[in-house]
Amino acid sequence: MASSLLGSRPQQGGFTLLEVLLAFVVFAMSFAVTLEILTGATRNTARAREYTESTLIAHSLMDQVGLDIPLEAGATYEGEEGRYRWELAIFDFEGVAENSRSIELTDLTGIELLAVECQVSWGEGERERSQTFNTVKAQMQDWEGPNS
Repeated sequence: MASSLLGSRPQQGGFTLLEVLLAFVVFAMSFAVTLEILTGATRNTARAREYTESTLIAHSLMDQVGLDIPLEAGATYEGEEGRYRWELAIFDFEGVAENSRSIELTDLTGIELLAVECQVSWGEGERERSQTFNTVKAQMQDWEGPNS
């Protein structure tokens, strides 16, 4: 009886080396995919933050036109807000010249329409980004404004 116990090999319930390697490869691939998804999400979040901040800067600047920033055709302004650079240009609204009714309305009411364009940019080199915003402002003709 002792000889039969020594000569036979008991069954082992462990994993083979091939099974362990295969499990490691599956884990490594799923980890790499998950890491790529998280990296992309982080990059998109940062990009969305930059576009949101530039939009808020442009909105704030355009709100100041006619109040703190004089509303004069041909005027240009530029500056920096943190890591964002901005340029603001004011010019005659072109839609008025194309529409005879707009010209008549301008003559009757004395309201002048001016286009305002604001470009906000950030980053350097290949990573430079920018957004352009446009609006139309109205003012009474020959009006000097509150800062005069």
